[in-house]
Amino acid sequence: MATGVKKVIISAPSKDAPMFVKGVNFSEYKKSMTVVSNASCTTNCAAPLLSIINKKFGVENCLLTTVHAMTSSQTVLDRTKHRSAPGNIVHSSTGAAKAVGIVIPELKGKVTGDSIRVPTLDVSLLKLYINIKTPAKLEEIKCMIWETATLCNNNVLSYIEDTTKLVSSDFIGHQYSAIVDFNQLSVIDNKFVTIGAWYDNEMG
Repeated sequence: MATGVKKVIISAPSKDAPMFVKGVNFSEYKKSMTVVSNASCTTNCAAPLLSIINKKFGVENCLLTTVHAMTSSQTVLDRTKHRSAPGNIVHSSTGAAKAVGIVIPELKGKVTGDSIRVPTLDVSLLKLYINIKTPAKLEEIKCMIWETATLCNNNVLSYIEDTTKLVSSDFIGHQYSAIVDFNQLSVIDNKFVTIGAWYDNEMG
């Protein structure tokens, strides 16, 4: 800031800076803030979905897993402590679960998760496994997502219901934070909800 920079946006979770996710808590942003965090691509995918589900049905707890395209933090060749990204599926941690609890305080301590790094260049798939408080049928969950995506057209939430199965590369360049795939939406006993959502993790 000493060099004349007026505002800084950190495109990753931060321990110190206020964290904001569009479609979740962006209304809390104040112009006086000079350094803020936009969380992560995975948080931007997960938080809007968990926010609307929590408001409508309540979230008891949630496991999130991101099947994530490889990133620059990984290595190309095998080394002693770091395995080759192009040649392996690598289990890793994710800060998205903790970040969700920051931008949605009501869910603090209720969300955990991990990351599965896969050898693709771009686009990731988020899987949410949610125990909801108020019972809901599949059509109710689908209708809630459809209404939010249709009425709040702000590049946050979208959906696909095409019976033709799409793959990760079909979503390269899409600007939505989360694109729910209705082919990956299911409900068990009206209490356990599984959601699959695509996101281009390089769109920023």
